[in-house]
Amino acid sequence: MLNPPKSGLLLHYGPIQKGLNDQQEGNTLILVAVVAEPSLHKPMYFFLINLSVLDILFTTTTVPKMLSLFLLGDHFLSFPACFLQMYLFQSFSCSEAFILVIMAYDRYVAICRPLHYPVLMTPQTNGALAAGAWLTALLLPIPAVVQTSHMAFSSVAQVYHCFCDHLAVVQASCSDTTGQTLMGFCIAMVVSFLPLLLVLLSYAHILASVLRISSREGRSKAFSTCSSHLLVVGTYYSSIAIAYVAYRVNLPLDFHIMGNVVYAVLTPVLNPFIYTLRNKDVKAAITKMGCPKGLKNAGKP
Repeated sequence: MLNPPKSGLLLHYGPIQKGLNDQQEGNTLILVAVVAEPSLHKPMYFFLINLSVLDILFTTTTVPKMLSLFLLGDHFLSFPACFLQMYLFQSFSCSEAFILVIMAYDRYVAICRPLHYPVLMTPQTNGALAAGAWLTALLLPIPAVVQTSHMAFSSVAQVYHCFCDHLAVVQASCSDTTGQTLMGFCIAMVVSFLPLLLVLLSYAHILASVLRISSREGRSKAFSTCSSHLLVVGTYYSSIAIAYVAYRVNLPLDFHIMGNVVYAVLTPVLNPFIYTLRNKDVKAAITKMGCPKGLKNAGKP
């Protein structure tokens, strides 16, 4: 390996998964389909665009460096680049949690207050909700990243991870890590536990409302509008749980790394597949893009 520059961090990777290309293509396809198909110009799909953009940014922040580690053996990352990666990773993670809460609220209004839906979920309201989620997520990680950047590190610190995860970088510091560990835990509660409670609260109201529907067909139709979102929420929080348990339980280091890789890579890769396989409208729009009317009619006399 070439001698690294004078100061920075050396990342030591464990086993990683390569899903960037499929994930990028899947989310880009969803984004183009929603923008191009007028029937999908609805609040739910507006938030789906935000989720797809987030997934693209989320993996773009971490996966290229992972592949550089894995394929080229490039272990070095400068301190500024590491802190930037840490900040972006935390920001996009927060944004995803907040967007999932907004999507749960959208489903709550659509099912529990259908007559008020056009009034409550206007384009202006949708834009304000999405902008609020992005802005809050961009501001929230700043204190933790700034304080971490002020910690004492050796000229070349050893980070046992495949990207600059907050806790892994803190553990590589020569300073007392108690305060940073506590701050990281508090931020995790704000961006994980609180949004999960809000999502569960929304679906508790949705479930109560759906159970009051007399017809089985009506209940099935109401639940079907939530199925994709529920699967994404389940995948997202399951990956967070895996990452958290991997850190807290006395497991080999590779398990710690894989816990965060599942969270950082697998969830964004699965999201486009969940929405295309479970959502008839999105599937129809993608099929329409792949088979224009001209091609359909080409073989007709």
